Amino acid sequence: MHGFVSKEGGVRPKRLAVLLVALAVMAGVVWLVVQRAGSAPPPGTLFGNVEIRQVDLAFNTEGRVVSMARREGEAVRLGEVVAELDDETYRSLRDLAVARRDAARANLGLLLAGTRIEQLDQARASVATAQANLAHAEAVFARQEELVRRDVSSRQAYDDARMALDAGRAQLDHAKAVLAEAVAGPRAGEIEAARATLRESEAAVALAAEALSRTRLKAPADGVVMTRVIEPGTVVLPSAPVYSMAISGEVWVRAFVPEPLLGRAAPGREVQVRTDGGRVYAGRVGYLSPVAEFTPKTVETPELRTQLVYRLRIRITAPDDGLRQGMPVTISLGGE
Repeated sequence: MHGFVSKEGGVRPKRLAVLLVALAVMAGVVWLVVQRAGSAPPPGTLFGNVEIRQVDLAFNTEGRVVSMARREGEAVRLGEVVAELDDETYRSLRDLAVARRDAARANLGLLLAGTRIEQLDQARASVATAQANLAHAEAVFARQEELVRRDVSSRQAYDDARMALDAGRAQLDHAKAVLAEAVAGPRAGEIEAARATLRESEAAVALAAEALSRTRLKAPADGVVMTRVIEPGTVVLPSAPVYSMAISGEVWVRAFVPEPLLGRAAPGREVQVRTDGGRVYAGRVGYLSPVAEFTPKTVETPELRTQLVYRLRIRITAPDDGLRQGMPVTISLGGE
């Protein structure tokens, strides 16, 4: 009979198709499980990042920038001058402070040396002159006194002679006082005041020299310029960023270790650090935090994010350019 279809013939292909799909799904699940098992990190593996060691360079004074020696990506050495300000004003202030210091030093030297012989001789000569003037005034007054008694001279002449005698006596007293001061020399208080003035002027010189040195910006460490913030001609204020640089030299890796692995992360323990590119570096645990904290979100393992962990810092023994700041790395703590 044409047009008749067997029920068994139509059901068997459908069952076969369902069976094949089920087998394919099971095979995929098995493959996924195997892949995940194979990609799971071995025990004692941590994930971290190379620490970012960055510093912003700025002048500690104000002025107009006249030179910027470095650009982005260029290496700098410790103590290298990377920028300069116009220092004309600061040099003038330094020179002024030096001149005042020299004057104060010279004044103290004069006081410590005492009175010169020439000054003593001049003071003695003044005393002798005053004595001669007084002797003359006494003789004139004696004659005028006798003439007045005999009513031969006027009263005005007598008064003039008396005034000349008093002036001569005062002049002699002053000359003697000047001579005594010259013989005694400077007082102790004057010398101490001069010394204080010298110390003050020396401090002013030091401050002026420090202000002048601040017109030159030096690199605080070896590193690489990341950002050149300004250009020559800019007027900057103190603490305004001029460069941003990454510090080179020592390389540290920061990671977080759970409590079960604390025994493998003791300070001084040697570990291996591997980059995603496959390079392996030797390291040594330098610091293990004594305080627990929640795992930060930067850790790439979701299972650990809710656990309490301890901050770990690892110093790379022989770093090179293959380790970049902020780079993710994998740390192997090794066995017990």
